[in-house]
Amino acid sequence: MKKFFIAIFWLISILIAIVLTYENPDKIEGLKDNFKKNEISKISNVESNSISYTANSFDLYSKNIIELKEKVAFISYPTEQKIFDKNKLKIYTQNGFIIENFEQKKLNLPEFFTLQRNGGIKTVITVNEHNIALISGKEKNCFFASLILLKNSKELLRTKCLPEKPKNNDFNGLGSSNIHLNNYILFTLGTPEKHVSLNSQLAQNDNYLFGKILKIKKDDILKKINNEIEILDVKIYSKGHRVPQGLTKIDNTVFNVEHGPKGGDELNLVIENSNYGWPLVSYGTNYLKENGGDGKSIPSNHELNNFKEPLLALVPSIGISSLNRCPSILQNYYKKNCLIALSLYGNNLRKGHSIIVFLLNKKMTKVDSFEIIKLNDLVLRHFVTNDLNELYEDQNGNIYVSADKSGVHKISFLNFR
Repeated sequence: MKKFFIAIFWLISILIAIVLTYENPDKIEGLKDNFKKNEISKISNVESNSISYTANSFDLYSKNIIELKEKVAFISYPTEQKIFDKNKLKIYTQNGFIIENFEQKKLNLPEFFTLQRNGGIKTVITVNEHNIALISGKEKNCFFASLILLKNSKELLRTKCLPEKPKNNDFNGLGSSNIHLNNYILFTLGTPEKHVSLNSQLAQNDNYLFGKILKIKKDDILKKINNEIEILDVKIYSKGHRVPQGLTKIDNTVFNVEHGPKGGDELNLVIENSNYGWPLVSYGTNYLKENGGDGKSIPSNHELNNFKEPLLALVPSIGISSLNRCPSILQNYYKKNCLIALSLYGNNLRKGHSIIVFLLNKKMTKVDSFEIIKLNDLVLRHFVTNDLNELYEDQNGNIYVSADKSGVHKISFLNFR
């Protein structure tokens, strides 16, 4: 009889937990959020065997050198130190830690910092040795983005609240890159969405910062840090972006890559004051009903609708992520303007897990060719760069990348044909 009552009590407890979880998903997500923000990630020093991949003109070798069971937000290394020492890597994780010399330290972030809806730290901007994090935030039912000075958690900038229902927000779409362009910082801020939604419309709304590439004067950032001004003057550099994940430059010419919806990842030549059309045009289609969308196609002719055409649209998409200038070894081989990108999962039609090389014409107005080099199952997130988000390469021409839940990998380009 005692066992019977224990079984009944256990069953009732499970039913109550199921009901509470269903009726109060935000509370459950909040509990997970608090746990995750304090969770120390597993990190270890490893030296795996190199794996070889055959590209069109060379062989690519990948070697896992650090194992890290967390997603990376930004990872930097001093450019002037050509002899690579993994202990000198500075790794910012999306859940709010910094790792130096394999030691983890929790960052000084405000209470409203949230990991809910795939949130976290998305990139780190450095201005005169001040480190500033782009983060997702939540207060009550308001989801937003902020720039936070990491030394004292001072908030430098806060967006308006997202208009969508919380369940339809997805901070995977917030964006995760920045560059220094003359006296300005440019950084990406996407539309945090799972599918076409109210958040999508913000990309065409100048009263919101979402769906834009933004620019701020470096001097204004320093004035805000020193309490010399009250409000940062944020300008819209370009708009009509969905998820502008990667951002880089060749000299002063700016490029970005971004996720389309169901297909339509883009490489864009970013011209100031231009409109790239999201959500009014795209080479992708809205997600199917089983993924929360309506499955409808989207008009694709950008030029007809007075929007900037992408340099290249990938259909099916590959989940494109970071973008940077090619390492010297590729530039010297191709003798062309060259960009290199990473990709995440991709989809059933075209797998991601790839390194992509784009070759551009002399004027950088056209993609002459591109090559997708698939690296098994690595979910590739960020290049190792300097604090200015410029690609780091060691004395042997190797570059380094982060892969979600895997860690840091050394990439070598050998046996050019």
